[in-house]
Amino acid sequence: MSTILNTNGATLSIPEPFEKERFTVDIVTASWNPEITHALRDGAVDTLRAAGVKEENIHCYDVPGTVELINAAGVLVRRRPDAVIIIGCVIRGDTPHFDYVCQQAATGAAIINARGETPLIFGVLTVDTLEQAQERAGGALGNKGSEAAVAAIEMANFHASIC
Repeated sequence: MSTILNTNGATLSIPEPFEKERFTVDIVTASWNPEITHALRDGAVDTLRAAGVKEENIHCYDVPGTVELINAAGVLVRRRPDAVIIIGCVIRGDTPHFDYVCQQAATGAAIINARGETPLIFGVLTVDTLEQAQERAGGALGNKGSEAAVAAIEMANFHASIC
């Protein structure tokens, strides 16, 4: 996923889906750290709308936490939407729990993506502090949910172009 830093602060360019009338996307959001995850989800939805995706083709689901995102994504890719976006936020604490959660989420997403079916976009923040999360959920570093939506469109377009 790109970042505002990678574009030298330029605004995010929003591509159009190849078949925007039929383009469908599932967004799964972890309920843990909701002030961050809901801002990321809203950024993704706003970006999809700006790209011309129909409201009825944007499906949002909630799960308890970041580890559960993988199970939900595994179920949703079977439905064959054009893309699935998982959104979560894991903030480092004083125990190794952060490492276990991040590893499970990243590995699970990689396994699902390696199948080459529906693109799964990893919109999970893994940060050291709440302030870092806020910067990435609509703050100084943009909204990573919006960037996840752009990646979802680009990967769906890639799939459509080769299938």
